[in-house]
Amino acid sequence: MARAQQRLATARRALASLEALAALEDGDVVRDATIQRFEYSFEAVWKAAQAVLSELFGIELASPKPVVRACFENGLLDENEARTGLAMVDHRNLTAHTYNEDLANEIYRQIPVYRRLMHDWLDRLAQSMSKDHRPDGMASL
Repeated sequence: MARAQQRLATARRALASLEALAALEDGDVVRDATIQRFEYSFEAVWKAAQAVLSELFGIELASPKPVVRACFENGLLDENEARTGLAMVDHRNLTAHTYNEDLANEIYRQIPVYRRLMHDWLDRLAQSMSKDHRPDGMASL
């Protein structure tokens, strides 16, 4: 359980750094910094989810989309959150491999939604660890 707890703490710190930018005035530098912090915050959150899935459910997954789907299948995300999570994976992949100003603006506009999802997801993951709770909700995306 120590590995998952450590990953949760790391994800919380990363997300806090992303949230700190929300109060700043919009501009190119803030947009670019927000996108960069979104990238590493998302990495930390999905890896925390990966560790929780491994420790609580014995599910071993190596990439973000299967982790999002497994969180949905195990009640850690609802259907809408899982769909948003899958879109978040796509946006994260696009930011990491290409730069296009229109795309950067589109992703920047979505980050408040993603930030809220990552916060809620971490809360649910932490709650599942603290209670050793295995949520119900088998379904597929």
